Amino acid sequence: MQRRNDSVRLVNGTSLCSGRLEVKTTQSTQRWSSVCEADFDQQDAEVVCRELGCGAPSVLQGVLYGEVEASMRTKEFHCGGHESSLMDCKSSGSDGNTCSSGKAVGLTCSEPVRLVGGLSRCTGSLEVKHQGDWRPVIVSGWTMKVAAVACRELGCPSPVSVERRKEYSVRSVWMISSDCVQSGSTLRECAESDSYSSILYIICSARGKIINSCAVMSLQASRGQQTDIQESIELHDYNLGVAAVEGEPTEEEGAQGAE
Repeated sequence: MQRRNDSVRLVNGTSLCSGRLEVKTTQSTQRWSSVCEADFDQQDAEVVCRELGCGAPSVLQGVLYGEVEASMRTKEFHCGGHESSLMDCKSSGSDGNTCSSGKAVGLTCSEPVRLVGGLSRCTGSLEVKHQGDWRPVIVSGWTMKVAAVACRELGCPSPVSVERRKEYSVRSVWMISSDCVQSGSTLRECAESDSYSSILYIICSARGKIINSCAVMSLQASRGQQTDIQESIELHDYNLGVAAVEGEPTEEEGAQGAE
């Protein structure tokens, strides 16, 4: 799986935001080449991840996504970290420079996922950045599957509570199918543009701490927050390790278009 744009791409990775870094050598020949690990640093990685529409770099290491031929073209990049494209960075070297096999840059960027409006980074309304646009998320299907992927992509161990929260008006959202997520795709890869009057609010466990689901729901009730009954059933089954019934009937909480 790989993410492409005009000048850089990540190949042989597990998602759109990971892989061996390749740079287009010339526009005329459409030739791509790997970059030597010694000629690439954290600031360069920040620019590449941003250029590809991903989050911050989390792993920068060679020989992660396959080796290349013993001889490869490379330039040393000198990014400040603020550039919008790797090609905007200063560079040194020429197309004749080479580096040895096994030294190509392997890069893993975090997925563009966040929880907003909560008390910590592991709590809040789920938002995904897709096609350059941050939007809240609504789910088609079993929401606990999506919540589990969101928590994992955020580095928060597991979902503790999931709600569908009613909004005052219809707004642009990313609709994510739980079947798509179950197939192994990331949230961004599954995002489709839609309009809804509901959003998804998630509480993930933080640093391995386990929160009692009943206590969470009691706290929500005391704060006047309305929790979807079906979500409570899913959460109970999830915490007990019981396989919930597939094909959950999805409640029509919002209308596509005007309500």
